Amino acid sequence: MTNERMLIVGGRRLEGMVRISGAKNSAVAVIPATILSSTPCVIENLPDIEDVRVSVETLRHLGATVDWDPAGGVMQVDPSTINKTEVPLELSRKMRASSYYIGVLLARYGEARVPMPGGCDIGRRPIDQHLKGMRALGATVETSYGMVIAESPGLVGNDIFMDMVTVGGTINVMLAATRAEGMTIIHNAAKEPHIVDLANFLNSMGCRIKGAGTDTIRIRGTREMVARRPYAIIPDQIETGTLMIAAAGTHGDVTITGCIPTHMEALTAKLLEMGARVDEKDDAIRVRSLGGHRSVSFKTQVYPGFPTDLQQPMSALLCTASGTSRVVENIFESRFRHLAEMERMGANIRVYEQTAVIEGVPQLHAAAVEASDLRAGAALVIAGLMAQGTTEIYNTHYIDRGYEHLEDKLNSLGAKISRFTP
Repeated sequence: MTNERMLIVGGRRLEGMVRISGAKNSAVAVIPATILSSTPCVIENLPDIEDVRVSVETLRHLGATVDWDPAGGVMQVDPSTINKTEVPLELSRKMRASSYYIGVLLARYGEARVPMPGGCDIGRRPIDQHLKGMRALGATVETSYGMVIAESPGLVGNDIFMDMVTVGGTINVMLAATRAEGMTIIHNAAKEPHIVDLANFLNSMGCRIKGAGTDTIRIRGTREMVARRPYAIIPDQIETGTLMIAAAGTHGDVTITGCIPTHMEALTAKLLEMGARVDEKDDAIRVRSLGGHRSVSFKTQVYPGFPTDLQQPMSALLCTASGTSRVVENIFESRFRHLAEMERMGANIRVYEQTAVIEGVPQLHAAAVEASDLRAGAALVIAGLMAQGTTEIYNTHYIDRGYEHLEDKLNSLGAKISRFTP
Protein backbone atom coordinates (compact mmCIF):
# COMPACT_ATOMS: atom_id res chain seq x y z
CA MET A 1 0.00 0.00 0.00
CA THR A 2 1.36 3.42 -0.94
CA ASN A 3 0.24 7.03 -0.90
CA GLU A 4 -0.08 6.97 -4.68
CA ARG A 5 -2.98 8.98 -6.05
CA MET A 6 -4.72 9.21 -9.39
CA LEU A 7 -5.51 12.48 -11.16
CA ILE A 8 -8.30 12.53 -13.75
CA VAL A 9 -8.99 15.50 -15.99
CA GLY A 10 -12.72 15.23 -16.66
CA GLY A 11 -14.88 16.16 -19.59
CA ARG A 12 -12.96 14.27 -22.28
CA ARG A 13 -14.95 12.06 -24.66
CA LEU A 14 -13.71 8.47 -24.95
CA GLU A 15 -13.28 7.21 -28.51
CA GLY A 16 -11.54 4.28 -30.14
CA MET A 17 -10.91 0.58 -29.57
CA VAL A 18 -9.74 -1.24 -26.46
CA ARG A 19 -9.09 -4.92 -25.69
CA ILE A 20 -10.29 -6.72 -22.56
CA SER A 21 -7.87 -8.52 -20.25
CA GLY A 22 -8.35 -11.95 -18.71
CA ALA A 23 -10.94 -12.33 -15.98
CA LYS A 24 -9.83 -11.57 -12.41
CA ASN A 25 -12.46 -13.86 -10.92
CA SER A 26 -11.40 -16.74 -13.17
CA ALA A 27 -7.71 -16.17 -12.52
CA VAL A 28 -8.00 -16.35 -8.73
CA ALA A 29 -9.84 -19.69 -9.01
CA VAL A 30 -7.82 -21.31 -11.81
CA ILE A 31 -4.42 -20.50 -10.29
CA PRO A 32 -5.10 -22.42 -7.02
CA ALA A 33 -6.61 -25.24 -9.11
CA THR A 34 -3.18 -25.92 -10.63
CA ILE A 35 -2.29 -27.56 -7.30
CA LEU A 36 -4.62 -30.43 -8.27
CA SER A 37 -2.50 -31.38 -11.28
CA SER A 38 0.20 -34.04 -11.22
CA THR A 39 2.08 -32.26 -14.01
CA PRO A 40 3.04 -28.63 -14.73
CA CYS A 41 0.19 -26.36 -15.89
CA VAL A 42 0.36 -23.46 -18.35
CA ILE A 43 -2.27 -20.73 -17.94
CA GLU A 44 -2.69 -18.03 -20.57
CA ASN A 45 -4.50 -14.67 -20.74
CA LEU A 46 -3.89 -13.89 -17.07
CA PRO A 47 -4.25 -10.20 -16.15
CA ASP A 48 -1.37 -8.31 -14.57
CA ILE A 49 -3.21 -7.36 -11.38
CA GLU A 50 -2.46 -7.42 -7.68
CA ASP A 51 -4.66 -10.47 -6.94
CA VAL A 52 -2.67 -12.53 -9.47
CA ARG A 53 0.59 -11.36 -7.89
CA VAL A 54 -0.69 -12.42 -4.46
CA SER A 55 -1.69 -15.79 -5.95
CA VAL A 56 1.85 -16.24 -7.26
CA GLU A 57 3.28 -15.41 -3.83
CA THR A 58 0.93 -17.93 -2.23
CA LEU A 59 1.89 -20.77 -4.58
CA ARG A 60 5.57 -20.06 -4.08
CA HIS A 61 5.11 -20.00 -0.29
CA LEU A 62 3.53 -23.45 -0.52
CA GLY A 63 6.59 -24.63 -2.44
CA ALA A 64 5.32 -24.65 -6.03
CA THR A 65 7.62 -23.56 -8.84
CA VAL A 66 6.02 -20.62 -10.67
CA ASP A 67 7.23 -18.91 -13.84
CA TRP A 68 5.09 -15.82 -14.43
CA ASP A 69 5.34 -13.41 -17.37
CA PRO A 70 3.07 -10.46 -16.50
CA ALA A 71 3.55 -8.75 -19.87
CA GLY A 72 2.62 -11.86 -21.82
CA GLY A 73 -0.08 -13.03 -19.43
CA VAL A 74 1.38 -16.56 -19.29
CA MET A 75 2.07 -18.54 -16.13
CA GLN A 76 3.60 -22.00 -15.70
CA VAL A 77 3.04 -23.75 -12.38
CA ASP A 78 4.79 -26.94 -11.29
CA PRO A 79 2.96 -28.11 -8.17
CA SER A 80 5.14 -31.21 -7.69
CA THR A 81 7.49 -29.27 -5.38
CA ILE A 82 4.77 -28.20 -2.91
CA ASN A 83 5.84 -29.01 0.66
CA LYS A 84 3.44 -26.97 2.81
CA THR A 85 -0.32 -26.98 3.37
CA GLU A 86 -0.62 -23.74 5.34
CA VAL A 87 -1.29 -20.30 3.83
CA PRO A 88 0.21 -17.43 5.85
CA LEU A 89 -1.96 -14.68 7.27
CA GLU A 90 -0.10 -11.88 5.48
CA LEU A 91 -1.13 -13.35 2.12
CA SER A 92 -4.65 -14.56 2.93
CA ARG A 93 -5.68 -11.17 4.31
CA LYS A 94 -4.89 -9.53 0.94
CA MET A 95 -7.35 -11.56 -1.11
CA ARG A 96 -10.83 -12.98 -0.68
CA ALA A 97 -10.02 -15.91 -2.99
CA SER A 98 -7.40 -17.24 -0.56
CA SER A 99 -10.25 -19.38 0.76
CA TYR A 100 -9.97 -21.54 -2.38
CA TYR A 101 -6.75 -23.02 -1.01
CA ILE A 102 -8.88 -24.84 1.57
CA GLY A 103 -10.55 -26.87 -1.19
CA VAL A 104 -7.47 -27.59 -3.31
CA LEU A 105 -5.10 -28.45 -0.45
CA LEU A 106 -7.71 -30.65 1.19
CA ALA A 107 -8.35 -32.46 -2.11
CA ARG A 108 -4.68 -32.96 -2.98
CA TYR A 109 -3.00 -33.44 0.39
CA GLY A 110 -5.82 -34.26 2.81
CA GLU A 111 -5.17 -31.22 4.97
CA ALA A 112 -5.29 -27.43 4.85
CA ARG A 113 -4.61 -24.59 7.27
CA VAL A 114 -5.88 -21.32 5.82
CA PRO A 115 -6.68 -18.10 7.72
CA MET A 116 -10.10 -16.58 7.22
CA PRO A 117 -9.89 -14.63 3.94
CA GLY A 118 -9.48 -10.88 3.49
CA GLY A 119 -10.09 -8.76 0.37
CA CYS A 120 -12.33 -5.71 0.01
CA ASP A 121 -14.51 -4.72 2.97
CA ILE A 122 -17.93 -4.63 1.32
CA GLY A 123 -19.92 -6.30 4.06
CA ARG A 124 -20.24 -9.72 5.64
CA ARG A 125 -18.86 -12.43 3.38
CA PRO A 126 -19.06 -15.59 5.50
CA ILE A 127 -17.56 -18.87 4.30
CA ASP A 128 -19.93 -21.10 6.26
CA GLN A 129 -21.30 -22.64 3.05
CA HIS A 130 -17.74 -23.46 1.95
CA LEU A 131 -17.09 -25.29 5.20
CA LYS A 132 -20.48 -27.00 5.14
CA GLY A 133 -19.55 -28.42 1.74
CA MET A 134 -16.17 -29.70 2.98
CA ARG A 135 -17.84 -31.43 5.91
CA ALA A 136 -20.40 -33.02 3.60
CA LEU A 137 -17.49 -34.51 1.64
CA GLY A 138 -16.19 -36.11 4.85
CA ALA A 139 -13.65 -33.58 6.05
CA THR A 140 -13.17 -32.55 9.66
CA VAL A 141 -13.24 -28.76 9.69
CA GLU A 142 -12.59 -26.48 12.64
CA THR A 143 -12.06 -22.75 12.99
CA SER A 144 -9.71 -21.61 15.71
CA TYR A 145 -8.51 -18.02 16.29
CA GLY A 146 -9.29 -17.04 12.72
CA MET A 147 -7.71 -20.14 11.17
CA VAL A 148 -9.61 -22.79 9.17
CA ILE A 149 -8.15 -26.24 9.85
CA ALA A 150 -9.45 -28.97 7.54
CA GLU A 151 -8.39 -32.62 7.43
CA SER A 152 -9.56 -35.80 5.74
CA PRO A 153 -8.00 -39.19 5.03
CA GLY A 154 -10.05 -39.26 1.83
CA LEU A 155 -12.99 -37.22 0.59
CA VAL A 156 -16.16 -38.97 -0.56
CA GLY A 157 -18.72 -37.50 -2.96
CA ASN A 158 -22.09 -36.42 -1.63
CA ASP A 159 -25.19 -34.35 -2.39
CA ILE A 160 -24.56 -30.80 -1.17
CA PHE A 161 -27.42 -28.33 -0.85
CA MET A 162 -26.29 -24.70 -0.65
CA ASP A 163 -28.49 -22.69 1.72
CA MET A 164 -27.93 -19.66 -0.49
CA VAL A 165 -26.38 -19.04 -3.89
CA THR A 166 -22.68 -18.48 -3.23
CA VAL A 167 -20.05 -18.09 -5.94
CA GLY A 168 -17.11 -18.71 -3.62
CA GLY A 169 -18.79 -21.65 -1.94
CA THR A 170 -19.64 -23.25 -5.28
CA ILE A 171 -16.04 -22.87 -6.48
CA ASN A 172 -14.51 -24.19 -3.26
CA VAL A 173 -16.70 -27.29 -3.18
CA MET A 174 -15.99 -27.93 -6.87
CA LEU A 175 -12.25 -27.80 -6.16
CA ALA A 176 -12.50 -30.15 -3.17
CA ALA A 177 -14.77 -32.60 -5.02
CA THR A 178 -12.40 -33.08 -7.97
CA ARG A 179 -10.49 -35.81 -6.13
CA ALA A 180 -13.35 -37.10 -3.96
CA GLU A 181 -14.40 -40.70 -4.45
CA GLY A 182 -17.62 -41.01 -6.43
CA MET A 183 -20.13 -38.34 -7.44
CA THR A 184 -20.67 -34.95 -5.85
CA ILE A 185 -23.78 -32.97 -6.75
CA ILE A 186 -23.97 -29.28 -5.81
CA HIS A 187 -27.57 -28.07 -5.61
CA ASN A 188 -28.46 -24.36 -5.75
CA ALA A 189 -25.05 -23.69 -7.33
CA ALA A 190 -23.97 -20.29 -8.62
CA LYS A 191 -23.93 -19.87 -12.42
CA GLU A 192 -21.32 -17.13 -13.02
CA PRO A 193 -19.12 -17.29 -16.15
CA HIS A 194 -15.98 -17.86 -14.09
CA ILE A 195 -17.54 -20.99 -12.56
CA VAL A 196 -17.99 -22.36 -16.09
CA ASP A 197 -14.40 -21.34 -16.87
CA LEU A 198 -13.06 -23.17 -13.82
CA ALA A 199 -15.07 -26.27 -14.74
CA ASN A 200 -13.61 -26.18 -18.25
CA PHE A 201 -10.08 -25.94 -16.82
CA LEU A 202 -10.67 -28.83 -14.43
CA ASN A 203 -12.19 -30.92 -17.22
CA SER A 204 -9.15 -30.20 -19.39
CA MET A 205 -7.07 -31.98 -16.71
CA GLY A 206 -9.29 -35.07 -16.68
CA CYS A 207 -11.97 -34.18 -14.17
CA ARG A 208 -15.59 -34.89 -15.13
CA ILE A 209 -17.82 -31.91 -14.34
CA LYS A 210 -21.25 -31.41 -15.88
CA GLY A 211 -23.86 -28.70 -15.36
CA ALA A 212 -21.57 -25.72 -14.71
CA GLY A 213 -23.60 -22.64 -15.60
CA THR A 214 -26.78 -24.21 -14.21
CA ASP A 215 -27.94 -24.49 -10.61
CA THR A 216 -26.99 -28.19 -10.42
CA ILE A 217 -23.35 -29.17 -10.91
CA ARG A 218 -22.21 -32.80 -10.99
CA ILE A 219 -18.58 -33.67 -10.29
CA ARG A 220 -17.23 -37.20 -10.61
CA GLY A 221 -13.94 -37.30 -8.74
CA THR A 222 -10.76 -38.67 -10.24
CA ARG A 223 -7.59 -39.99 -8.57
CA GLU A 224 -5.20 -38.17 -10.85
CA MET A 225 -5.44 -34.96 -12.83
CA VAL A 226 -2.97 -34.14 -15.61
CA ALA A 227 -2.51 -30.85 -17.46
CA ARG A 228 -2.37 -31.74 -21.14
CA ARG A 229 -2.32 -28.35 -22.86
CA PRO A 230 -2.18 -24.60 -22.12
CA TYR A 231 -5.45 -23.14 -20.88
CA ALA A 232 -6.57 -19.58 -21.67
CA ILE A 233 -9.00 -18.01 -19.22
CA ILE A 234 -12.03 -16.03 -20.37
CA PRO A 235 -12.13 -12.23 -20.77
CA ASP A 236 -13.13 -10.16 -17.77
CA GLN A 237 -16.88 -9.53 -17.58
CA ILE A 238 -16.54 -6.72 -15.03
CA GLU A 239 -13.78 -4.88 -16.88
CA THR A 240 -15.95 -5.09 -20.00
CA GLY A 241 -18.87 -3.57 -18.11
CA THR A 242 -16.73 -0.86 -16.54
CA LEU A 243 -15.48 0.27 -19.95
CA MET A 244 -19.00 0.14 -21.41
CA ILE A 245 -20.23 2.42 -18.62
CA ALA A 246 -17.23 4.75 -19.06
CA ALA A 247 -18.00 5.05 -22.77
CA ALA A 248 -21.62 5.98 -22.05
CA GLY A 249 -20.68 8.32 -19.20
CA THR A 250 -18.38 10.40 -21.42
CA HIS A 251 -20.85 10.38 -24.35
CA GLY A 252 -18.20 8.49 -26.27
CA ASP A 253 -17.90 5.94 -29.04
CA VAL A 254 -15.88 2.93 -27.89
CA THR A 255 -15.48 -0.55 -29.35
CA ILE A 256 -14.49 -3.14 -26.76
CA THR A 257 -12.83 -6.21 -28.29
CA GLY A 258 -11.95 -9.64 -26.98
CA CYS A 259 -15.07 -9.80 -24.81
CA ILE A 260 -18.11 -12.10 -24.57
CA PRO A 261 -21.28 -10.07 -25.29
CA THR A 262 -23.65 -12.70 -23.86
CA HIS A 263 -22.05 -12.17 -20.43
CA MET A 264 -23.09 -8.52 -20.56
CA GLU A 265 -26.82 -8.84 -21.29
CA ALA A 266 -28.05 -7.42 -17.96
CA LEU A 267 -25.89 -4.29 -18.31
CA THR A 268 -26.58 -3.92 -22.02
CA ALA A 269 -30.32 -3.90 -21.35
CA LYS A 270 -29.95 -1.04 -18.83
CA LEU A 271 -27.69 1.03 -21.08
CA LEU A 272 -30.20 0.69 -23.91
CA GLU A 273 -32.99 1.70 -21.52
CA MET A 274 -30.98 4.82 -20.62
CA GLY A 275 -30.69 5.81 -24.28
CA ALA A 276 -27.19 4.64 -25.17
CA ARG A 277 -26.57 2.61 -28.33
CA VAL A 278 -25.01 -0.84 -27.92
CA ASP A 279 -24.02 -2.95 -30.93
CA GLU A 280 -22.66 -6.47 -30.56
CA LYS A 281 -20.52 -8.74 -32.72
CA ASP A 282 -19.06 -12.17 -31.97
CA ASP A 283 -16.37 -10.90 -29.60
CA ALA A 284 -16.88 -7.14 -29.58
CA ILE A 285 -19.27 -4.53 -28.18
CA ARG A 286 -19.59 -0.96 -29.44
CA VAL A 287 -21.09 1.60 -27.06
CA ARG A 288 -22.15 5.03 -28.35
CA SER A 289 -23.91 7.77 -26.47
CA LEU A 290 -24.50 11.25 -27.86
CA GLY A 291 -27.47 12.71 -26.00
CA GLY A 292 -28.57 12.76 -22.38
CA HIS A 293 -29.40 9.63 -20.40
CA ARG A 294 -32.69 8.61 -18.83
CA SER A 295 -32.86 7.34 -15.26
CA VAL A 296 -33.26 3.59 -14.68
CA SER A 297 -33.75 1.32 -11.69
CA PHE A 298 -32.28 -2.11 -11.02
CA LYS A 299 -31.55 -4.69 -8.33
CA THR A 300 -28.28 -6.58 -8.06
CA GLN A 301 -28.76 -10.32 -8.44
CA VAL A 302 -26.75 -13.48 -8.96
CA TYR A 303 -25.85 -14.25 -12.57
CA PRO A 304 -27.46 -13.79 -15.06
CA GLY A 305 -28.98 -10.83 -13.18
CA PHE A 306 -27.32 -7.42 -12.79
CA PRO A 307 -23.91 -8.06 -11.17
CA THR A 308 -23.10 -6.51 -7.81
CA ASP A 309 -19.59 -5.76 -9.10
CA LEU A 310 -21.07 -3.35 -11.66
CA GLN A 311 -23.50 -1.67 -9.27
CA GLN A 312 -20.91 0.85 -8.12
CA PRO A 313 -19.63 1.87 -11.60
CA MET A 314 -23.23 2.05 -12.85
CA SER A 315 -24.24 4.34 -9.99
CA ALA A 316 -21.70 6.90 -11.25
CA LEU A 317 -23.44 7.00 -14.62
CA LEU A 318 -26.83 7.42 -12.96
CA CYS A 319 -25.67 10.57 -11.14
CA THR A 320 -26.23 12.68 -14.27
CA ALA A 321 -29.18 10.74 -15.74
CA SER A 322 -32.39 12.74 -16.07
CA GLY A 323 -34.91 11.74 -13.41
CA THR A 324 -34.82 9.47 -10.37
CA SER A 325 -32.94 6.16 -10.37
CA ARG A 326 -33.26 3.49 -7.69
CA VAL A 327 -30.57 0.91 -7.01
CA VAL A 328 -31.19 -2.01 -4.66
CA GLU A 329 -28.09 -3.88 -3.47
CA ASN A 330 -29.13 -7.45 -2.68
CA ILE A 331 -25.71 -9.12 -2.42
CA PHE A 332 -23.51 -7.10 -0.01
CA GLU A 333 -24.73 -4.75 2.70
CA SER A 334 -21.76 -2.34 2.64
CA ARG A 335 -21.53 -1.55 -1.03
CA PHE A 336 -22.82 2.02 -0.99
CA ARG A 337 -19.89 3.73 0.75
CA HIS A 338 -18.67 5.19 -2.56
CA LEU A 339 -21.89 7.23 -2.81
CA ALA A 340 -20.75 9.60 -0.07
CA GLU A 341 -17.67 10.34 -2.17
CA MET A 342 -19.84 11.04 -5.22
CA GLU A 343 -21.89 13.47 -3.15
CA ARG A 344 -18.63 15.40 -2.69
CA MET A 345 -18.64 15.69 -6.49
CA GLY A 346 -22.15 17.16 -6.53
CA ALA A 347 -24.28 14.02 -6.81
CA ASN A 348 -27.75 14.05 -5.22
CA ILE A 349 -28.17 10.69 -3.46
CA ARG A 350 -30.21 9.34 -0.56
CA VAL A 351 -29.63 5.89 0.91
CA TYR A 352 -32.36 3.91 2.70
CA GLU A 353 -30.86 0.68 4.07
CA GLN A 354 -30.07 -1.35 0.90
CA THR A 355 -31.65 1.11 -1.56
CA ALA A 356 -29.97 4.15 -3.09
CA VAL A 357 -32.17 6.85 -4.64
CA ILE A 358 -30.19 8.92 -7.14
CA GLU A 359 -31.61 12.20 -8.45
CA GLY A 360 -29.83 13.14 -11.64
CA VAL A 361 -27.89 16.43 -11.70
CA PRO A 362 -26.70 18.28 -14.82
CA GLN A 363 -22.98 17.97 -14.03
CA LEU A 364 -20.54 16.37 -11.59
CA HIS A 365 -17.64 18.48 -10.35
CA ALA A 366 -14.12 17.39 -9.52
CA ALA A 367 -13.14 16.73 -5.90
CA ALA A 368 -10.64 14.82 -3.81
CA VAL A 369 -12.22 11.39 -3.15
CA GLU A 370 -11.20 8.12 -1.55
CA ALA A 371 -11.74 4.59 -2.89
CA SER A 372 -13.01 2.20 -0.22
CA ASP A 373 -12.78 -0.99 -2.29
CA LEU A 374 -12.01 -2.28 -5.79
CA ARG A 375 -15.27 -1.51 -7.58
CA ALA A 376 -15.77 1.72 -5.62
CA GLY A 377 -12.44 2.79 -7.10
CA ALA A 378 -13.69 2.02 -10.60
CA ALA A 379 -16.87 3.99 -9.92
CA LEU A 380 -14.85 7.03 -8.84
CA VAL A 381 -12.71 6.77 -11.99
CA ILE A 382 -15.90 6.91 -14.09
CA ALA A 383 -17.23 9.82 -12.02
CA GLY A 384 -13.91 11.60 -12.53
CA LEU A 385 -14.12 11.08 -16.31
CA MET A 386 -17.62 12.60 -16.27
CA ALA A 387 -16.81 15.51 -13.92
CA GLN A 388 -15.79 19.05 -14.70
CA GLY A 389 -12.25 19.73 -13.47
CA THR A 390 -9.50 17.48 -12.11
CA THR A 391 -10.49 14.71 -9.70
CA GLU A 392 -7.96 13.27 -7.24
CA ILE A 393 -8.51 9.65 -6.12
CA TYR A 394 -6.84 8.27 -3.00
CA ASN A 395 -6.28 4.52 -2.32
CA THR A 396 -5.54 3.56 -5.92
CA HIS A 397 -4.17 0.21 -4.71
CA TYR A 398 -7.76 -1.03 -4.57
CA ILE A 399 -8.15 -0.42 -8.32
CA ASP A 400 -4.95 -2.35 -9.04
CA ARG A 401 -6.37 -5.43 -7.30
CA GLY A 402 -8.72 -6.15 -10.18
CA TYR A 403 -8.04 -3.96 -13.24
CA GLU A 404 -5.02 -4.41 -15.50
CA HIS A 405 -3.52 -0.97 -16.24
CA LEU A 406 -6.96 0.67 -16.26
CA GLU A 407 -5.66 4.21 -16.74
CA ASP A 408 -3.49 3.13 -19.71
CA LYS A 409 -6.52 1.69 -21.45
CA LEU A 410 -8.63 4.77 -20.75
CA ASN A 411 -5.81 7.09 -21.85
CA SER A 412 -5.59 5.18 -25.15
CA LEU A 413 -9.24 6.20 -25.68
CA GLY A 414 -8.58 9.89 -25.03
CA ALA A 415 -8.78 10.17 -21.25
CA LYS A 416 -6.18 12.18 -19.33
CA ILE A 417 -5.25 10.19 -16.24
CA SER A 418 -1.96 10.21 -14.34
CA ARG A 419 -0.60 8.99 -11.03
CA PHE A 420 1.64 10.65 -8.52
CA THR A 421 3.03 10.02 -5.05
CA PRO A 422 3.08 13.13 -2.85
